[in-house]
Amino acid sequence: MVFVHLLLLAVGFLMLVKGADWFVDGASGIAEKLKIPQLVIGLTIVAMGTSAPETAVSITAAIKGNADISVGNVVGSNILNVLIILGISSVITAIAVAKTTVRYEIPIMLVATALLLVFGMTDGRIVLWEGVVLLACFILYLLYMFVMVKRGEMQSEESESSNKPLWQLILFGIIGLLLIVWGSDITVDAATALAKIFGMSDKFIGLTVVALGTSLPELFTSVIAARKGKADIAIGNIVGSNIFNILFVIGTSALILPIAFEASFMIDCLVAAGAGIVLWLCVFRKKKLTRAHGIIMLACYAAYFAYLCIK
Repeated sequence: MVFVHLLLLAVGFLMLVKGADWFVDGASGIAEKLKIPQLVIGLTIVAMGTSAPETAVSITAAIKGNADISVGNVVGSNILNVLIILGISSVITAIAVAKTTVRYEIPIMLVATALLLVFGMTDGRIVLWEGVVLLACFILYLLYMFVMVKRGEMQSEESESSNKPLWQLILFGIIGLLLIVWGSDITVDAATALAKIFGMSDKFIGLTVVALGTSLPELFTSVIAARKGKADIAIGNIVGSNIFNILFVIGTSALILPIAFEASFMIDCLVAAGAGIVLWLCVFRKKKLTRAHGIIMLACYAAYFAYLCIK
């Protein structure tokens, strides 16, 4: 049984690698063809696409009334996105960060995290009207990007347009997205089964195994985007995914059923906010993530993981 799950884990990883490669090529090619800033593509299409596993897992968990997986998945994924994914990506290659990301998108991510913490702490759950507020904030976030593009503050990078026709780029993007979502699903199921075999708790699985599994699309997409020099997609993918996870995923889940917010999640939300602050401080001056920053982020996650193991 363990061998089967390990084999499925390997298959899931292979699907993620190829899927992320095609998805980045498709998304960046579309951006170049249509003269859309790659940062916008990263903050919207790529971010929402790679957040599909978090959306599916959290909404399903909300329907089943399982808060440990629902909230833990989103909060755990957001922590992983910043500390692990950007940490690994910046260790592999330096990542340039757009001024608008430093000035606006990272602060928006921090505000969204604070909003989740406040809503969760008020009465120990996130109810319908709070879900409506989160979704309204998500719509405002989309409007903000539209305004920024119209004002010319999110400029397209000068790059050679892809030789592939638009329909082929769209097809590559769709197939790549399907592969990373399907591969993530296979990986999560296999990893969760292995975790159960070794006696891990539901909350620990939600904050680590499931969170890592549903963050694998962001990991592979960001690493490959960074290696291909598509820095705006790499950083936009992570920041956009974190904003999307809180405002849309939790907001939508709360519309279906009130989401219980355990007191212990307060620490995890504070860690998520702290991860965002670490990211902001790292890029505030030089607008770049370096290998040293990546090592700091990975060390921070190691400390958080140690906390989860001993508490």
